Amino acid sequence: MEVAQFRGFFPGSFTMGNIICGFIAIISAFEGEITTACWMIILAAFLDGLDGKVARIASSTSRFGVELDSLADMISFGLAPAVIMYILKLHSLGKWGWVISIVYIMASAYRLARFNLLAQTEEKKNFLGLPVPGAAIALVSYVIFSYKIWGQLEYSEYLVSMVILFSALMVSQVEYDALPDRFNTRRNRLKLIFLLLAGIALLWKPRHLLFPIIALYIIIGIAREAYRFLYLGVGYVKKRHGQSRDESEKVDDE
Repeated sequence: MEVAQFRGFFPGSFTMGNIICGFIAIISAFEGEITTACWMIILAAFLDGLDGKVARIASSTSRFGVELDSLADMISFGLAPAVIMYILKLHSLGKWGWVISIVYIMASAYRLARFNLLAQTEEKKNFLGLPVPGAAIALVSYVIFSYKIWGQLEYSEYLVSMVILFSALMVSQVEYDALPDRFNTRRNRLKLIFLLLAGIALLWKPRHLLFPIIALYIIIGIAREAYRFLYLGVGYVKKRHGQSRDESEKVDDE
């Protein structure tokens, strides 16, 4: 029992680090340190990616860990980005700024709840809807990109559009690739090559390339779903989505 608790400490520490980064991001945004707040979100995403891997390596995965991770993600990738976007741009829209921010937070909560529900089914292979960390990284990386290129936020109307689009994608049925645990297939090996190239690019110029890389990931998911709809037919899409609902109902009954 003590050994199991000791093993659980390591992934839990990364999750708590995730929460701390989210809180610092919110405080930094209120203090006007926007780029610092954005980097805290990215650091939170890095820690979020590590906690699951560490838990599997330490054989300490648990339902408690899954729930704690979702609560951390809600703070760092749901609430914190909404606060940053509101302070940076959405406040200028008046009541609509409130509405857009609230919709983003609700979409994040819905997406995280659905992920927990489907964690033992198809979410193992693919993400159903844009992952909440992916949406948050895309938003804050655009801010970092803008400040690096122009020294200030430019094309802010696009930022508002992205908040709305990502809210829709998080609650959508669009599939996004998950990081595979094994690279024993051709497709997974191609993913590994892409990840290695993306990692090298980010080490080279993170401020310039983080947003284009995450934007490419989002666009690929949309394009693939459009291909399925237009070329494979409406019936195929409905059948796949119907299977997803059946799986969720099955898990809910259990």
